[in-house]
Amino acid sequence: MQPARPLAAALAEGIVLLDGGLSNQLEAQGCDLSDELWSARLLVDEPRQIEAAHRAYVRAGAQVLITSGYQATYEGFARRGIGRDRATELFASSVELARRAGAAADREVWVAGSVGPYGAMLADGSEYRGRYGLSVRELECFHRPRIEALAAAGPDVLALETVPDTDEAEALLRVVDDYGLSVWLSYSVAGDRTRAGQPLETAFGLAAGHDRVVAVGVNCCDPADADRAVVTAAETTGKPVVVYPNSGEQWDAEGRGWTGGATFDPRRVRGWQEAGARLVGGCCRVGPGPIAELAGLLGAGPKAGREEPRTP
Repeated sequence: MQPARPLAAALAEGIVLLDGGLSNQLEAQGCDLSDELWSARLLVDEPRQIEAAHRAYVRAGAQVLITSGYQATYEGFARRGIGRDRATELFASSVELARRAGAAADREVWVAGSVGPYGAMLADGSEYRGRYGLSVRELECFHRPRIEALAAAGPDVLALETVPDTDEAEALLRVVDDYGLSVWLSYSVAGDRTRAGQPLETAFGLAAGHDRVVAVGVNCCDPADADRAVVTAAETTGKPVVVYPNSGEQWDAEGRGWTGGATFDPRRVRGWQEAGARLVGGCCRVGPGPIAELAGLLGAGPKAGREEPRTP
């Protein structure tokens, strides 16, 4: 069901449930994500798989679906021989696939256009470090074309996500000021700092005066780091907090695999909610099962949302 109200209005009324990691669900469906485009490759080759993954999260109770464009850029598509016009169509397709997946739900489902960091385009783990050696102005120039394409595709909100440092956050916020969409700003963090080492108070503070920013917080981080960051984000900005950590496993960029054990516990949501979180879910390696548990704890989603995900 398409939403009848802005996401900001829903956040003012209560907590809203995000989906989980798209890549792990695609892998569960048998998709190969070894390409540098990661899940964005499927926009070209297997869009039905992306829609099926979104549907799995709708069945789990998700109220917000994040599109498959995290690693989609004009530069990345160009390396695959995909021209600018076709790339623009693929950005639009990422929004349409999520919209179609949410259309059959018996509740409002918002679509968030994913805007990943510059480092995701490099496909070398740079998004977990930041400090690319680029100026804020250069980062603006990189992000503007795809934000323009996503805005034209009509998502309900843009997810400025997995941002590793304040320079990139500043660039993103400058770009979105020129478009009419609401956004959330979400950093990837380690401890009480961004991945690039800046204090979280400074990082979150960049969003405090932006009316278009409906929520600020963290994603793709250790769940324990998320616990602390929710408090800091709420105290620093006074805005609703968005929080969707990964499973707690660690990404090995060189080995291109996950290591360690999972520590994501849906019961953390109570602490997040008390601290000011209003937009909650999971990131990498958090699948429909934990999202369904979150839905049960929050009273979100129908009983049908407890179904096991089905492949197409």
